[in-house]
Amino acid sequence: MRPTPHELLNGRRAAPPTPPPVRFRVDPDYAPIEKVARKLCLTPAQFREAAPRLYARGFPAPDETTGMYDLEAIDRWRKRQRPDLYPELTLAPTQPEISPPKRSLGERFVEAEKRSRHG
Repeated sequence: MRPTPHELLNGRRAAPPTPPPVRFRVDPDYAPIEKVARKLCLTPAQFREAAPRLYARGFPAPDETTGMYDLEAIDRWRKRQRPDLYPELTLAPTQPEISPPKRSLGERFVEAEKRSRHG
């Protein structure tokens, strides 16, 4: 049986190539402050300076355990800042739910008695 080209290296058998340790790309869901700043076209120092104003406008806070920022939450926040461009992300004002007036236990008992008598 004839050896394949990767099996011969300078006339001797070579080990087959080893696969890379990462077989597929994983896009992170969380990112450190440096990457979040870059996503907003800011330096980390500029981001830290603007952070109180961003948080006041509802910018997502970092995870309390890892200190990392949720990238999807940042994208959603960014799009909600422009309802003229992304109207599907703004909640339409809802009508307040009108509940029936509360009845006392006695009133409910009287109604139940009437129903049981009249079938």
